[in-house]
Amino acid sequence: MVEEIDNKVTQLRKGILELAIMAALYHQTHYGYSLVRNLAGSGPVELKEGTIYPILARLAREELVHSEWMESSQGPPRKYYSLTVNGRFVFESLQSEFQGLVKLVENASSNTTEEAKGKKTKKVTIRRNKDE
Repeated sequence: MVEEIDNKVTQLRKGILELAIMAALYHQTHYGYSLVRNLAGSGPVELKEGTIYPILARLAREELVHSEWMESSQGPPRKYYSLTVNGRFVFESLQSEFQGLVKLVENASSNTTEEAKGKKTKKVTIRRNKDE
């Protein structure tokens, strides 16, 4: 059972992490470590550079992310990532879908909570015709 939950958490994180990376890149360009700091600084999820690079590589193959090397005043050149025009469009579409799914879960959770508190809920009866 624990392994099954771990697998579900992994799958959930993969999709949401891709969306979070795109959200960060929607607002500004980042190199790998700055992207990790930006994402990890916003919540309790542990995140490492090794986690984001495969996602960035896949997004680049899908032409949703563009990368370029830039000189750094603080050491060696850094590879900066930004969303392409197509990446921005895909992000906006995914973000809209994600917001709808979040509301779905919130509504389902609040309805369950209201039922647990003894609030009145409407019952729906579905009747089928005998001919069906």
